[in-house]
Amino acid sequence: MKPERNFVNGRFIEPASGDIAAVLNPATGEVAGHVHHASRDEALAAVAHAAAAQKGWRATTAVERAAHMRRLADAIVEASGRIGAALALESGKSVPDATNEAVYAAEITRYHAEWARRIEGEVIPSDTPDENLVLHREPIGVVACLIPFNFPIYTLMRKVAPALIAGNTVVVRPSNNTPLSAFELARAVERAALPPGVVNVLAMDHGAAEAVCTHPSVGMITLTGSVSAGRKVLEYCKANIAKPSLELGGKTPAIIEPDADLQKAARELVASKLTHSGQLCTAIERVYVHERIHDEFVGLLKQQMLAKQIGDRADDAAFMGPLVNAASRDGIHAMVRRAIEAGATLETGGEVPARRGFFYPPTLLSNCRQDMEIVQEETFGPVLAVLSYRTLDEALAMANDHQFGLSSVLYTENYRTAMKVANGIEAGELYINRTPADPYQGFHAGWKRSGIGGDDGKHGMLEFTQTRLVVMKY
Repeated sequence: MKPERNFVNGRFIEPASGDIAAVLNPATGEVAGHVHHASRDEALAAVAHAAAAQKGWRATTAVERAAHMRRLADAIVEASGRIGAALALESGKSVPDATNEAVYAAEITRYHAEWARRIEGEVIPSDTPDENLVLHREPIGVVACLIPFNFPIYTLMRKVAPALIAGNTVVVRPSNNTPLSAFELARAVERAALPPGVVNVLAMDHGAAEAVCTHPSVGMITLTGSVSAGRKVLEYCKANIAKPSLELGGKTPAIIEPDADLQKAARELVASKLTHSGQLCTAIERVYVHERIHDEFVGLLKQQMLAKQIGDRADDAAFMGPLVNAASRDGIHAMVRRAIEAGATLETGGEVPARRGFFYPPTLLSNCRQDMEIVQEETFGPVLAVLSYRTLDEALAMANDHQFGLSSVLYTENYRTAMKVANGIEAGELYINRTPADPYQGFHAGWKRSGIGGDDGKHGMLEFTQTRLVVMKY
């Protein structure tokens, strides 16, 4: 199998160097494919092509851009089987789940194409009678898109689609854990015949990525990743005062009130936690349970977790699949052991299975405390930490006593409780009687260290614009 080539200026380019990286299948530890890492010069050339293409792209009408995007969405759907096969191989997802991710990526592309006639400016009253103030929304220029490993195709189009409809061009760096599917998507871009240079996709090491992000033509960097990666992007932004848009860590709290449907809550919390082995920024990580129902609810969570088997999802889509790599598995296991040493009770899981691949079992910890590492730091794996509380005020205070504020969950049948938490939770999202799902038309934005800016909906699209005020004297 030949290494994947980088996609620059509308074509797959011949590599200038022999820097080839292997991509592993996390379910087996075996090599799934190879990619050419772009050299620094190749990365800079991609930015130059994107900057040149942006002049023509912004000059097209938004309606024309939308037509290109709808053709791209059609091409992604047509290629969804190939994209899904590559994504399943490199991520450990089942082929149906990976294929559906490509379809969802096409849907969010279509959603943002609909903004073609809705990117609006403003007319603002002036203090002077013979003067008009007109505020325009304009593209930023070239956007560097840094993509995570967990939902690499959906997140790619979640960033690229609003950037394109607003008139920007993009240079995309997929995760080095999951780049194969990104190149299948690049083939869809090629088939959709977008103007050359509008979308560029390159596998890069950190040096080449830094060269892209600090290039003077890059006006915005959008990242979904860890807090440490966000700090690095902010350093990159300082070079040219580029605009950052960062979706960073999460530690979603779930508050379970005594009047909640406990069976439903336990079933949905565990399903959310074990989706893609807990490798979601909005996955439930800490559960605050009223002391009156604590033991019953822990029993229900344990029952749900014990029902889930781990295994290669290529064999059975019902299995919970692997973590992204050995370092992730080993780091999560170390956190679990430290929690137990600090006094948490291991209800189930907590042992590295003796099998190939990067698997870790569904793990439930009760009797946790607010000051424990397992409560304060993101695990990004299939681990739930449970704490008890006496009053709603106490639960809300503990949910808010955190560095992260991305998503949150409440289960209750009392509208007064729902309103109290809705008005008091320190997070960008609250889901009541359901788990997080990030609707296209919403706004996915974190508080505190969970990020700057956000994705989805009108406000996510406007992240990719800047304003120009025109003062018209007459």
